[in-house]
Amino acid sequence: MNPVSDSHLNIKQNKTVNSAESLHGKAQATGSGRSIGAILIDTGRLSAEAAEKILRLQKEQGKRFGDAAIELGFVTEDDIRFALSHQFDYPYLPAGDTSLRHELVAAYKPFSPAVEKLRALRSQLMLRWFNAETRNNALAIMSPGGGEARSFIAANLAIVFSQLGERTLLIDADLRTPRQHELFKLGANAGLSGMLAGRIGAEAVVRVPSLLGLSVLPAGAVPPNPQELLARSGFSDLLQSLILDFDIVIIDTPAASEYAEAQIIAARAGAALMLARNNFSSMPEMAQLTRSLQQTGVTLVGSVLNDF
Repeated sequence: MNPVSDSHLNIKQNKTVNSAESLHGKAQATGSGRSIGAILIDTGRLSAEAAEKILRLQKEQGKRFGDAAIELGFVTEDDIRFALSHQFDYPYLPAGDTSLRHELVAAYKPFSPAVEKLRALRSQLMLRWFNAETRNNALAIMSPGGGEARSFIAANLAIVFSQLGERTLLIDADLRTPRQHELFKLGANAGLSGMLAGRIGAEAVVRVPSLLGLSVLPAGAVPPNPQELLARSGFSDLLQSLILDFDIVIIDTPAASEYAEAQIIAARAGAALMLARNNFSSMPEMAQLTRSLQQTGVTLVGSVLNDF
């Protein structure tokens, strides 16, 4: 399988938004129920005064709001794509947003070739594993060694599933060198390790405000005994409980050739997606990991040769 004030000023702004919606809201409002003009104003990409000028041109020449706005130079095509993404409940983040790490390309560059490959991978996974007939909804992202982009793929794959409207949970089960808290700019202390040790509850699962439908369970503090924590029944019980609350559960894992708990995680999930990096990964290690997974009854959903 080859392959994110002053009340009087508010009143004035709201009047402009309402007038915009009255002129073109019915034609353009879809998922969010808001017009392009309203979204651009609410997100600070367009002023109320500029919106009035756009509306006049739209009315005079019968143009679409977005075309008129671009013609007048008030917004860019990227601004219009951003507004459309909100209309169709397909959220992504503008380039200037610093709430997440920019390695999360599915959140920042959803129309790029790299993310198109991730969407193709998502489609294959929906057909092969995440479907109504199988009722499977957990998947471990695995590779033999380090540097094969497990955390990158897991995070961005979780984002594209959430953009599909699926209730998605990303679990960082790499209790050796966790990365998801860095990518999503979360605290490093509360997370999976604390839940397994009984020190924290479900509040360790964090919703990502800017990406509707996506939640993250970071690894938490790195424990001295990660293999033992993950091998206990508590991890299996926790995973089964979380699976009931989400449509898709993506699990980041440690390097499988270095740490035995990676296969424990995959066994608890029931399935794995294997990653390899072009001109980097060891084929003998890949073959050995594949045999080990098959011997433990893990479904190998597919493999990805990535060039990220």
